[in-house]
Amino acid sequence: MAAKFTARFVQSLEKVEAAAWDACANPPTLTQADGERFNPFITHAFLCALERSSSVGARTGWSPVHALVEDESGRLVACAPAYLKAHSLGEYVFDQSWAQAYERAGGKYYPKLQVAAPFTPATGRRLLVASDAPTGARDALIGALRGLRQALKASSLHVTFPTPEEAQALGDAGFILRAGEQFHFLNESYASFEDFLGALSSRKRKGIKRERREALGDDITIERLRGPEIRPEHWDAFFAFYMDTGARKWGRPYLTRAFFDLIGAAMADRILLVMAKQGADYVAGAINFLGDDAIYGRNWGALIERPFLHFEICYYQAIDYAIAHGYKRVEAGAQGEHKIARGYRPVVTWSAHDFADGGLQAAVADYCERERTALGEMMAAQEAELPFRKEETM
Repeated sequence: MAAKFTARFVQSLEKVEAAAWDACANPPTLTQADGERFNPFITHAFLCALERSSSVGARTGWSPVHALVEDESGRLVACAPAYLKAHSLGEYVFDQSWAQAYERAGGKYYPKLQVAAPFTPATGRRLLVASDAPTGARDALIGALRGLRQALKASSLHVTFPTPEEAQALGDAGFILRAGEQFHFLNESYASFEDFLGALSSRKRKGIKRERREALGDDITIERLRGPEIRPEHWDAFFAFYMDTGARKWGRPYLTRAFFDLIGAAMADRILLVMAKQGADYVAGAINFLGDDAIYGRNWGALIERPFLHFEICYYQAIDYAIAHGYKRVEAGAQGEHKIARGYRPVVTWSAHDFADGGLQAAVADYCERERTALGEMMAAQEAELPFRKEETM
C-alpha cells in the first residue's frame, strides 16, 4: 500500500527540530558514491544563522517558506529550503531576461518561489529526503513545492544548483533543466602543491609560482584558521573585507555581521578562514566552508590592492589545503574563466524551472535547449585550454 504524506510549510526554520531537518539534509548513510557526503549549506545551523541574523527575510527579499513533508506518524521525511522572492538577486542563476520578457507581454513574474541555499552557488541536495523515508517521499516533496507555488500565487518555481541526480528527477517531473558552468579544482591524489604544479605545462607552472611570489611579496603573511582559532577580531576584520568587496563589486552585501558570529559559534569546525596579514594588520581574507569531500570557497575581500592576492587567498591556498587534508575538490564559486589557467576545470551545474504559464514554460524550454548547445561548444573549447601537460589529458 502506498505511503501517505502530509505537506506543510514554515516561515522560520527554528520551528523545525534541528536533528529532524539534518537527518534529511545530510543523511548519515551517504557515501562517496553518492557524490557528496556532507554539504554545510543545507544544514539547519547554516540556514538558521541566515534567518537569525536577518541575512534572509524582509530586509533582503528572501522570505522563508520552507516545505516539509511528514509521514503518517508526523515524522519529517522530506523537506526543502524555499523562499518567496520579489526579485532575482543573490541566486547566481540569472533569469532577469525571462522576467522582463514576460512582463513586457503583460504577465507578472514576481513573486516567484526559489528552492536554494541563499547567496550560495554551490551544487548540493535541494530535495532533502531522509534515508529511511517511505517510497514516494521525494515525489511528494516535488508535489508539495508545486502546491506551495500555487498557494502563494507565485509565477514559477526554481530549484537552483541541485545535484545531477535531483536535476534528472525534476526533469522527469516536467521541470525545464538549465545547464550552467563553474570551475572546480579536482584533486588527482596529489602528494603536495608541488606535485600538482608538476602536472601543469612548464609555462603555466612558472606563471603560478610567479603569481604566488608577487601576491605575498616580502610583507604579507598568511594565516589559516579553523575552529576555536577563529576569534571575534578575525570576524571583525573579515566583515570589513566582505563589506568593502560587496559595496564595490556587487552593490548589495547580504550577510550581516551577526551572521558570522552565529555561524562561527554553530559550525566553526566546518569553516576555514584564510587571512592575509601586513605587519600587525589583517588586510585581506577569504571564508571557505568544508564538506566531507569538498572545500567551498565563498566570500573574500581586501583593503589593499596587490596583484594576484585574490588568486593566492582564494585559489592557491584552497588547493594547498585540499591536497594536504585529502579533499577531493575545491569549488571556488560562480563564473571566472581565469580559473582555468590556475588548474580549475569547467564543470556543468544545473537548475530546474517550472512555470504556471504554459506559454512561458514553452519559451523558456526553447531558450534553455539552445543555451545548452552553446554551453557545450564553449566548454569543449575551454577543455582544450586547460594548463595540464598534454600527456596528462590524452
